[in-house]
Amino acid sequence: MSVSGNDFMGRPIVAITGIGIVSPLGRGVEDNWAALAAGRSGIHRIDRFSTEGLRTTISGSVDFMGPEAATSTGLSYAMAEAAGAEAVRMAGLPDDDFAGPLFLAAPPVELEWQHRLAIDRMDDADIEEAGYDRLLQIARRRPDPSIYHLTQCSRISELLADRLGTRGLPITLSTACASGASAIQLGVEAIRRGETERAISIGTDGSITQESLIRFSLLSALSTNNEFPEKASKPFSKDRDGFVMAEGAGALVLESLSAARARGATILGVIHGCGERADDFHRTRSKPDGSPIIATIKAGLADAGMEPSDIDYINAHGTSTPENDRMEATGLAAAFGDALASTPISSNKSMIGHTLTAAGAIEAAFSVLSMRHGVLPPTINYENPDPAIPLDTVPNQARSADIAAVLSNSFGFGGQNACLVIGREPRA
Repeated sequence: MSVSGNDFMGRPIVAITGIGIVSPLGRGVEDNWAALAAGRSGIHRIDRFSTEGLRTTISGSVDFMGPEAATSTGLSYAMAEAAGAEAVRMAGLPDDDFAGPLFLAAPPVELEWQHRLAIDRMDDADIEEAGYDRLLQIARRRPDPSIYHLTQCSRISELLADRLGTRGLPITLSTACASGASAIQLGVEAIRRGETERAISIGTDGSITQESLIRFSLLSALSTNNEFPEKASKPFSKDRDGFVMAEGAGALVLESLSAARARGATILGVIHGCGERADDFHRTRSKPDGSPIIATIKAGLADAGMEPSDIDYINAHGTSTPENDRMEATGLAAAFGDALASTPISSNKSMIGHTLTAAGAIEAAFSVLSMRHGVLPPTINYENPDPAIPLDTVPNQARSADIAAVLSNSFGFGGQNACLVIGREPRA
């Protein structure tokens, strides 16, 4: 890697100068890292709403963001604002005049039941149709600006752009559970193309509702280990029975290495490479031969100019579903070969659950912290190893390690696959 600030392909090296985190473990980098390194779970019983009749009654919901976070959109914004402002301050920049573009991964937005009921109470007697079409007709006749704003997919990014003082049109994207990593990739690519010297990438998701739990339950995707919430998420274990839905936000400030050094910023790490590949096999299942996952991992390594033997730690997607964990292990075995035997791999989701749209960004931030602290976060609840997945999962307790490069995986429904290769600042 060139000391000039360019990588092996002549592109600007992209530095990470700030991170911010909100998760079920707490608000802020310090609280989250302390809990993660201690192997503490943030998963609990749901008390935000009634769970009567639901198959799953546990989650990693974030319930400490205040009254302004009473809706999914409000919570997603509140967490994104907290993580984004923390990251910008850590980067040593003003948190209201960022002067770079915003790339936001946010969950799909739709009318929540409280808004549907509010619209229905407007009661236009001449509209006979039942269901969602009737609500839309009433809403068009009697528009409510507050409800309108809550149902715009760009609303969160617009508010963030104003709050943080970003430049240009903010980009909102949703690539399922790969979204957070995709937002980081967009920031990296913008800097590599020379369009900007800095960008902020944020992933956020505050969409735990009764309806979302029902939908994932219908897909048989959620754990039903309701009796012991903190034990429910157990990636790579033989008795894993599904993921635990969670909420949170992660933010990364990205800058060209040259620009960051010129202003004397602390370099937390660099993004060596990004890989992405699509899987068109099924809405929720991976292609049986694992070829898209394998191709994504290989693409990330190739973009970084690295070999599997250069990776010291793998931050797994590791959702705790029977399908995903098996396919991720299969893909890693094919891409890494013999190098996988000596490469530790753990899943943060064992402690925080699956934060969906935010996962790739939160786990990228955790990867930076793992590298800087020299600590491998554990995969907790690993009491019953799956003999079909022979991995070093850093079981149950954190481990000290010299970590120079991390592969962070994000694989989503709909065939959305993304990998980030994160490493230390190159020597000057």
